[in-house]
Amino acid sequence: MQQVKDTLRATVRIGYDGKVYKQFRGPKAEERFANEVKVLRYLEKKACPFVPRLVESDAEELKIVTTNCGTRVDHLDEARCRELFAELEPYGVRHDDADIRNVTYRQVDGRFCLIDFEFATILEPGE
Repeated sequence: MQQVKDTLRATVRIGYDGKVYKQFRGPKAEERFANEVKVLRYLEKKACPFVPRLVESDAEELKIVTTNCGTRVDHLDEARCRELFAELEPYGVRHDDADIRNVTYRQVDGRFCLIDFEFATILEPGE
């Protein structure tokens, strides 16, 4: 597995199968894990085409496995970055961590995608 991120909040690796493996840790790990799982399931129901799909989750180990949404983006102008995160709102989600580190590029279809939904907010009441 290739390690992509190792911080106080999470370790992220890409497996040889192409899937993304994320383990939550640190402050409020359980809460962040639960929120990311909830938001990814919600976005899947809404058929949002530019976010990863949740493949599996393990609440005991605070791990999720998702599909891969491409490679990290190192350069993107601020206006385009804002546009990308604004595209989520019609799907009923505000990202709440709108930073370039949460943007990937999916070469297969030439699409920018968004990742890392542990701080995201579902905007529809009751969700």
